[in-house]
Amino acid sequence: MSEKLMLFVGSYAESTDPGIYMYELDLATGEMKCLDSAAGLKNPTFVSVDKQGKKLYAIAETKNENEERIGEVVSYSIDPMQGKLTELNRGFTIQPSSSHIQIDHRSSYLAVSGYHGGNVGLVKIAADGTVDGLSDVQQHTGHGADPERQDRPHPHSVQFSPNNRFALVADLGLDRIKVYELDQAQDKLVYRSEAMMQPASGPRHMAFHPIGKWLYSINEVGSSLTVFNFEAESGSLTELETVSTLPADFQGENTTAEVAISQDGRFLYGSNRGHDSIVQFAIDAESGKLTLVEFVSSEGGHPRHFAITPDGEHLLAANRDSNNLVLFRIDRSSGKLSFTGHTAEVSKPVCVKPVHF
Repeated sequence: MSEKLMLFVGSYAESTDPGIYMYELDLATGEMKCLDSAAGLKNPTFVSVDKQGKKLYAIAETKNENEERIGEVVSYSIDPMQGKLTELNRGFTIQPSSSHIQIDHRSSYLAVSGYHGGNVGLVKIAADGTVDGLSDVQQHTGHGADPERQDRPHPHSVQFSPNNRFALVADLGLDRIKVYELDQAQDKLVYRSEAMMQPASGPRHMAFHPIGKWLYSINEVGSSLTVFNFEAESGSLTELETVSTLPADFQGENTTAEVAISQDGRFLYGSNRGHDSIVQFAIDAESGKLTLVEFVSSEGGHPRHFAITPDGEHLLAANRDSNNLVLFRIDRSSGKLSFTGHTAEVSKPVCVKPVHF
């Protein structure tokens, strides 16, 4: 594997300012160098990358012909040799906006989550990698236990199952993970089942274990992690345990954000906003259950997202409120993180996606 890889960063930004950034990370030195950026998008907070097709997809906020708020998805071609992003096309998605975007495992669809509208949209990707349009919308109804945070549905993210048959939606407002089957003949999401969670959990993001047997949900409202057994044929979920992401003596306000698992499946990481830390757990190879290892400072404020590099040797944290990307080294035997001392200044970063070309 080459010593260099690309980092794609989404952020909060006005449409007149850069909002998407393309960095090159030199793993030998830890240097992060900005190669390109893209403006013309309002709040392109989350991005998703098709490595094989060399395409990047981003959400953004805009208005339609009736001056109504609406989400859009924008496609870019990636030139890793020249370090350039080139916009290909864009299209409307769900109203009033989208909060997250996820590409499926075959680079045929994009799923966009509507936190504010309580909806989930399915967007087709054309053969040339451009956005082919919104093909389905699923509307959620109901509310959760917390009257302030869960007065209505808040789908926050979608995760495609390893076999690409199912799209799992974490609805923060309903304390549920809804399971849809991906109907590729009709380009639709077909409801199959759902998992109820502990009241006021607020599921936000999810990660599958590499063997595909377990799903992990990080819960924003409850500052917790829930482990599910995942049945690959039916898509059904069975809760195994829920654990806190915080130290037992922590008294301040906190919300969680991102969850990720090491490539070898031995360790899980989650981010705390308020405690401003990355929490590490060991994963039991037989049960999938979690054992707390340690907490490490995110070296900034409000770690909105983080990601593990493709070689499994480093973790990058995007601290929104301190405007920085932070590089950590991962000890492969223990999974523990150590701050490398390397950071990059980025305005209000929300997500970071490392991709090796």
